[in-house]
Amino acid sequence: MRTSEKPAATTAGLSGPASRKLPVPPRERKPALAALAVLLILGGALATTLLVLRSGDRVSAIRVTQQIGAGQQFTADALEEVQVAETGVDFVSWSQREQVLDSFAAVTILPGTLLTNAMGVKESAELGPGKAVVGLALKPGQMPTGLREGDRVQVVYVPARGSADESRVLVQNALVHSVGDRGRTGAGQITVIVDTQVSPVVLRFASSGEVAVAELPGER
Repeated sequence: MRTSEKPAATTAGLSGPASRKLPVPPRERKPALAALAVLLILGGALATTLLVLRSGDRVSAIRVTQQIGAGQQFTADALEEVQVAETGVDFVSWSQREQVLDSFAAVTILPGTLLTNAMGVKESAELGPGKAVVGLALKPGQMPTGLREGDRVQVVYVPARGSADESRVLVQNALVHSVGDRGRTGAGQITVIVDTQVSPVVLRFASSGEVAVAELPGER
């Protein structure tokens, strides 16, 4: 019995189209993007270096520690020296404190404020000609608690009981120049700056205990 032999399977690699790989396009290089990335890295490093260097540039400035009302003179105990970063702001140098003590506040300055040249003036409009400093001895209930130098108040005529007069405002907006210690009863003394035209009237009613003051927080 004859057996037919099958031809042996070829082991040679395919040489047809199926054995051919698709060509891979060469990677496109973008030198412009690479250069931009390098510039960004260098720029960031430079900015960081400048910030570190500038953080060491500090100047001696003046900080206000107590409220100073507009028109009030600066005092030594209301100023302190601080070190601040050099930012280009027109801070008053601590070396100029003697000139500051000879000047007056142009606006009401709150505690913690760094002093700038625009906040001071050589002459006070509040203490100039036509102004008078008036002292008031006030009873409990005639002045608000927490009143401080530099606050703004109304000076009000409050007639005694049994009087036919009505209460009226004597001074619409007066600057508190100083505040004395208040006793246990709540009575105290303050001085206010008023126009010389009304100062005689204020003193007359104050002498009889018929004056009270109301704080104007919105006028600071």
